[in-house]
Amino acid sequence: MMRGTRLWLLLLVLVASSAAAAWFLPGRWTPARSKYPVQGIDVSHHQGAIDWGALPHQGVDFAYIKASEGGDHRDRLFAANWKAAAAAGIERGPYHFFTLCRSGAEQAANFIAAVPLDPAALAPAVDLEHLGNCSRRLSRAAFHTELATFIQLVEAHFRKPVLLYLTEEFDRAYEVSTHVQRPLWLRSLVLPPDFGAKPWHLWQVSNFRRLRGIEGRVDWNVQRP
Repeated sequence: MMRGTRLWLLLLVLVASSAAAAWFLPGRWTPARSKYPVQGIDVSHHQGAIDWGALPHQGVDFAYIKASEGGDHRDRLFAANWKAAAAAGIERGPYHFFTLCRSGAEQAANFIAAVPLDPAALAPAVDLEHLGNCSRRLSRAAFHTELATFIQLVEAHFRKPVLLYLTEEFDRAYEVSTHVQRPLWLRSLVLPPDFGAKPWHLWQVSNFRRLRGIEGRVDWNVQRP
């Protein structure tokens, strides 16, 4: 009976160890630095309070930080994240989540009001995806009209070309990378993107990176060399 109990305990330890490894190892994975020397994260209030000082030593070279969404929503932690990233010596850029139920002009005004001008900041980015968006679906022509207005106003203010964050589904629906000549930030978990009408500038490689200083998972990105 004692021998059987020990065997069961051993099996439980092995199972627990395997589960822990399965949870831990993917959270440590990143593409090779030899191939992609510049790597970083994108964050919003969903990550909660971040210990930015702990991130540079873990390979965080840059961070895209959510500033706004739609026509009136502001990320409640943007100001704190923006200031703390700079203090930690991490290059920072702002991004806006573009909704399909507000005009491009309204959204540009919201984004511009949320983000302080900083010549050293990375190019502003616009997040274009269906997940988390409103249920309204614009025609392709109407969408491009609103996006063009947003880009024109944002670029006139920040004086840098807007970076387009795209999922494959959104790009297929609206042919953004085909018709909008701006740098691309493409989402493709683990495997390099095989969509987009031109080479990508940033690649979002995972949504499961784990870092000291951030509770839970965080998106990981690499820059094209």
